[in-house]
Amino acid sequence: MTKNFTDLALAILRISISGLMLVHGIPKIERLFSSPIEFGDPIGVGPTLSLILALIGEVVAPILIIIGFKTKLAAIPSAITMFVAAFIVHIDDDFGTKEKALLYLVCFVVIFLAGPGKYAIDNKK
Repeated sequence: MTKNFTDLALAILRISISGLMLVHGIPKIERLFSSPIEFGDPIGVGPTLSLILALIGEVVAPILIIIGFKTKLAAIPSAITMFVAAFIVHIDDDFGTKEKALLYLVCFVVIFLAGPGKYAIDNKK
């Protein structure tokens, strides 16, 4: 008898990688209330908007992914945030420094492609 654990695997991936991403995002919330806002501007939109975009990718979207609500859509800002981290912010750094961002990027791309699995709000009717 063979069991298919794909939906369980997707739930574990979704919840674990997004939970780990929150560890990086939640401390950035405090920066939003500092004056002046001190945050990098890797894509040239200003530090305030850069911080807001990072918070969407590292806090808002991961929360949606954890609960499985609009999961595929929510994976996009998280993947973009990690793409910017790996290929813009850390472009001149050694591979070991950008490796974490690349791992997150791959996980969020997989979540986007595979979807949330059946253990998600997206699948409740």
